[in-house]
Amino acid sequence: MSELRRVTTGAPWEEAFGYSRAVELPNGLVLVSGCTSVVDGEIAGGDPYEQTVNAFGVAFAALDRLGLGRDDVVRTRMYLTHARDVDEVGRAHKELFDSVRPAASMVIVSGLVDPSLVVEVEVEAFRAGPGNEESAV
Repeated sequence: MSELRRVTTGAPWEEAFGYSRAVELPNGLVLVSGCTSVVDGEIAGGDPYEQTVNAFGVAFAALDRLGLGRDDVVRTRMYLTHARDVDEVGRAHKELFDSVRPAASMVIVSGLVDPSLVVEVEVEAFRAGPGNEESAV
């Protein structure tokens, strides 16, 4: 691959703010923008665990459009609005990624774009292939 590939979902913020849901770089790295539990314009799931699962679902859907999946994820970032939600967000992450074990960060932030949202996630994935093979340490 010698050029960028971009995934858009038609979400209103993508057009309004000028961004793509995901971008694949020529070296096989895929960057997925921040994802929340907003599905079809509505917040899906109320508690931190459900919002986390749904947010990662949005990210997985973007990866799927590029022919990648959960096993290709190499890094996650989770932004939480409350420290009290760390265990529930962590539980969701473990259920989704326990066999993958990506590098991960969890950060407490002062707020998200909608006060009903308690978590936003970012994902980075890697497409192994000619010129960008993985190496184990």
